[in-house]
Amino acid sequence: MPNAPQNFLPRRILLITPGNPFSKFFPSRRRAPQGGFVASVDLAVPPGAILCLPVNSLSSPILHWSGFTWPNLVHLIEIFLIALILNRILRFFTNLLIKPASSQARAAQIREQQTRTLAGVLYGAGNKVIWAIAVLTALPEFGISITPVAALAGLISLGVGFGAQNLIRDVISGFYIVLEDQYVVGDTIQVGDTLGRVEHLTLRRTVVRDPRGALVTIANGDIRIVSNLSRDWSQVFVDVVLPPGVPTDTVLHALDAVSTEFRADDAWSQTLVDGPRVLGIQSLDLQGCSVRLQVRTTPTRQDDVARELRRRIQLHFSQNKIPLSGVTRIEVLGPPAAHSGPGAPA
Repeated sequence: MPNAPQNFLPRRILLITPGNPFSKFFPSRRRAPQGGFVASVDLAVPPGAILCLPVNSLSSPILHWSGFTWPNLVHLIEIFLIALILNRILRFFTNLLIKPASSQARAAQIREQQTRTLAGVLYGAGNKVIWAIAVLTALPEFGISITPVAALAGLISLGVGFGAQNLIRDVISGFYIVLEDQYVVGDTIQVGDTLGRVEHLTLRRTVVRDPRGALVTIANGDIRIVSNLSRDWSQVFVDVVLPPGVPTDTVLHALDAVSTEFRADDAWSQTLVDGPRVLGIQSLDLQGCSVRLQVRTTPTRQDDVARELRRRIQLHFSQNKIPLSGVTRIEVLGPPAAHSGPGAPA
């Protein structure tokens, strides 16, 4: 260094990097034997001075990106192929969970829908994990350290965990609804005051069509008690109110006849599971008595059966002159009320 100031000592620094970041700054660069590039810098420092160069001063992601080579590209392709193969293997094993319906029976159809939903949930979660690991594995090929990215992802996950507690609760509740087969699309359920048919079901929410025709959305995390009205069979009670003075035995025989005729009707026998069964007198007071019938039907057909049974009872009682209600007539007899007018006594 011929132009070094007086009392300053010449120093030469060698910079070695895996890439080639010196093309614009150090024309006197050369390729190192072990790979990468070497450049020299001549400095003048005062006596006794300590020259410190940070180890990571030239390790920014931008400088590393400039050193992207064919081996890095090959590693990226390998990572992508491995992730794709693992994704296919996961799809294969999750499809093994699906149990196709062997018949048109409702139980078999429900089982197939349940296993398909479970397989979809497991595949979706596993697929996200595979590609997340693949991305983290590929970052070092671009010169990006995984440690700060993992730390940042941990902080973000912690923040999301505190801010999305209700969302996580909904997803977990939805997963157990599907896993335990509490209800599926098409079932009639009651959640609190909401009664209706399930139109849509996801891990986060349940959409129900109520009797008014409105779509009611319920978060799965808010479901504590659910009543499924579409499993196995439904039940309804039909009460027949009779006026005082009607012979009870006559009414019971008439109801037995209606029940027998109803069970023998081919148009309605397919909807019956048990009954109609005459249970007997349900209540008794001065206004008359009430006789109760019990009917078990196929799921969600109880209202149709109850309407048809009431129609048949009314028709049979009318033909056999059995009254269904009593009428109490009250007549008040007395002198007509005096009209007020001029000259009328006060």
